[in-house]
Amino acid sequence: WRKLNVPGEEKYIGHGVAFCPHCDGPFYKDKEVAVIGGGNSGVEAAIDLAGICSKVTVFEFMDTLKADTVLQEKAKSLPNVDIITNTQTVEVLGNGDKVVGLIKKDRSSKKEEIFALDGIFVQIGLTANSALFKELLETNRMGEILTDKNGRTSVKGIYAAGDVTDVSYKQIVIAMGEGAKAALVAFEDRMRGTIY
Repeated sequence: WRKLNVPGEEKYIGHGVAFCPHCDGPFYKDKEVAVIGGGNSGVEAAIDLAGICSKVTVFEFMDTLKADTVLQEKAKSLPNVDIITNTQTVEVLGNGDKVVGLIKKDRSSKKEEIFALDGIFVQIGLTANSALFKELLETNRMGEILTDKNGRTSVKGIYAAGDVTDVSYKQIVIAMGEGAKAALVAFEDRMRGTIY
């Protein structure tokens, strides 16, 4: 997950700063949260969290949301979702144990203010941890390693699986299944003497 790289963020990861609404959303039942990022991931997260949390506020850095229109319309139709654009997250605030708010800055007026909340979901994109293989294996524009349906890469005998690949969903259970599949295919390829 990409990080905001603001003061307080690193300290409160797992204590109010989260990156996966599906994994961590239930911990914020009936609480007030922010989603940082107005792309598809951020707006989808806000929609999902609206069913759990008492209040969800989306903060978008740009003047407008980047999410698909259908997602924007759905989010705007939910009574417990607010959307604030043209806003920069400056700092994550905590009480030593957990997040209690954030400092946000209006990018037009440059005015900063404290926004009280219980949790922050950072949804500003993903970065593939593939730098070690960038010169060796074929990757897409996001740096994800390209694989076939069996985990084979562009180089014979090298297999890849999980979030570092171009797999559709970045979830632990999917990465585990993809890893098992790639291992079985590698074993089978070796036993047949046909390394692809």
